[in-house]
Amino acid sequence: MKFSVFTASTPDWTPQEAATTLAAQGWDGIEWRITDQAEPTGDAGFWSGNRATWPMTGLEQRLPEIARITRDAGLEFSGVGGYVKCFDHDNVERMLAATAQLGAPQVRVTVPGVEPGQNYRDAFVAARQDFVWVAERAAAHGVKALVELHHRTLTASASAAFRLLDGLDPEAVGVIHDLGNLLIEGQEDHLWAFQLLGPYLAHVHVKNAVWQQIDITPDGTVMWKSSWAPLQTGVADVGAYLRALTEHGYDGWVAVEDFSTEVPLEQRTADNLAYLKSLL
Repeated sequence: MKFSVFTASTPDWTPQEAATTLAAQGWDGIEWRITDQAEPTGDAGFWSGNRATWPMTGLEQRLPEIARITRDAGLEFSGVGGYVKCFDHDNVERMLAATAQLGAPQVRVTVPGVEPGQNYRDAFVAARQDFVWVAERAAAHGVKALVELHHRTLTASASAAFRLLDGLDPEAVGVIHDLGNLLIEGQEDHLWAFQLLGPYLAHVHVKNAVWQQIDITPDGTVMWKSSWAPLQTGVADVGAYLRALTEHGYDGWVAVEDFSTEVPLEQRTADNLAYLKSLL
């Protein structure tokens, strides 16, 4: 396996700082976050004001700089962290073309959820039609479009993602299996999920989470919420997860997106790499 970091989880660093620091720590690759983000209201955050994010606006003009920073640091592209939804065909086309120009192997194409008043089955049929088109365009560009297992989307589980992509070319489309997201919604036995996905298992994201009690209602009902946690202390057994991947024969990228904040960023990324390597 090769290890990379998704820059959604490195908001304090500029792209240059992210690439240089991660390379010095011994990471194999980087997964750049690309999206137009909200202006920060304070310090840099994961989702707004993230300094390691490349904007979608004007992306094509920035591709040489993205490639140079990555190449000069000696890092590979594990993929591209796109946020374009599958029904936005114009911008999906841009992301596929940009991924090909960078020489990256794959890019995330976001699956929507169910809009108010919409039926899941209808939303799923529409997304399937979009991914038939996405698969054709990805093949034309020589890259792979990835569906992430993500809570509150049509593909929260491996079973749902397989159903969405089944019959499409696995050289053109694949699945990001995400350990942390599955703690919130969609978890299935990991090895069985890998076996179900088969050739569609294209990429892996690793993060961890915990469930915390936040309230008790007057009738005694306990209310819970999920929070991101360090890799070692969350609910998921990261070691068991990596062993299941190994048993399945997976030898691709494992991209870390640690959204915990207990440990400073530079120590967090260094510790995460050491921890993952120790588990192998």
